[in-house]
Amino acid sequence: MIGVAEARARAAAVVVRRLREWASEPRAAHEARLRIALHPPSEREVLDQLTSVRTWRDEWDAVGEGAAGVHIDWSRRAWPSVGTQNVPTHVELVGADAIARFAEDDTWTTARDRAEAIVRRLGATAAVRSAIRTHVARVAEYDADRFTTVLDVASWIVQNPTTGFRPRQVPVRGVDSKWIGAHRTVLTALVSAVTGNDGLGLVDSDPLVRIRVLDPKLHPAGPHDLAASPTQLATLELDASTVLVFENLESVLALPQLPGVVAVHGSGFAVRAISDVPWVRRARVIYWGDLDSNGFAILHHLRSHLPTTQTVLMDERTLKDHSDLWVTEPTPARGSYPTLTASEEATLAAIRAAGHVRLEQERIPWEYAMAAITRAL
Repeated sequence: MIGVAEARARAAAVVVRRLREWASEPRAAHEARLRIALHPPSEREVLDQLTSVRTWRDEWDAVGEGAAGVHIDWSRRAWPSVGTQNVPTHVELVGADAIARFAEDDTWTTARDRAEAIVRRLGATAAVRSAIRTHVARVAEYDADRFTTVLDVASWIVQNPTTGFRPRQVPVRGVDSKWIGAHRTVLTALVSAVTGNDGLGLVDSDPLVRIRVLDPKLHPAGPHDLAASPTQLATLELDASTVLVFENLESVLALPQLPGVVAVHGSGFAVRAISDVPWVRRARVIYWGDLDSNGFAILHHLRSHLPTTQTVLMDERTLKDHSDLWVTEPTPARGSYPTLTASEEATLAAIRAAGHVRLEQERIPWEYAMAAITRAL
């Protein structure tokens, strides 16, 4: 027997699964149907479980009273032992509203109302509905004030050219650069659906790259330890023979003075940013990242722009010499990286075969690391 609670749970699962489709396609929401077989008991089961069967039947009888969009099929069963009885055989829910109401799930109502508000404000185009489909689950999680502000900001950007504006210049109360950053994904999707532009047109602060000039002769006037945007770094006249790109900042900061060398903290965006800096492109580039799949993914990204990039301490010997320091990589990168050398491919394969392990570069003893860096130089 399928009881009311189990049927509600099944309906709730359908709401979760089809929320995006219903929110973006009102016709699909209107035509949605869910039919659940209730598997009524046999005569023997009635005799064995009379009390529970009566409770089951009474629960379904109560559901059927005045519930819009809920239809329960009943069947007469003539049983010699217990007489003729009406038992529910199926429940059918018609329309997304009825399915969500039966599931006792308010998420759909919120998602529906907010999708309708977005369409009223930004239009019922296919692009807007596509943006709704992608982001409605997140939008439904906003409280009412936050949703109103998101829609106000999106509408303002659609109606006003923002090219060259800083985020804090958006004239919506309570909105600043941090707020824009926290809501940028949804805002960009909504605005782009109307304007066709790739972004919001707002000017963000340039990301900064940390570097250390390890040879004072390369930049006699200083400074030798600085953070600057890639554009500003490109204006420096550094005739470096070697650029060391290290994923770990502590490793960059621990380096001694080295003739002809500039060290760069090359995590995340910095790997792509520095590849266009002229003095980096002219130098020999050596990369050292964590010995894990993401370290090799970053290496591949760097080498895609600077093909002659070499590596240090990213080999099987280093990996195996420090097996006691391994940890498990929480989110492994599972791609393939055609720019890796045969040795690097073998090291990545060993990392994956060992269970996606990670050897963080900061855990490698500094004496061991400096000996390898010195050899590479």
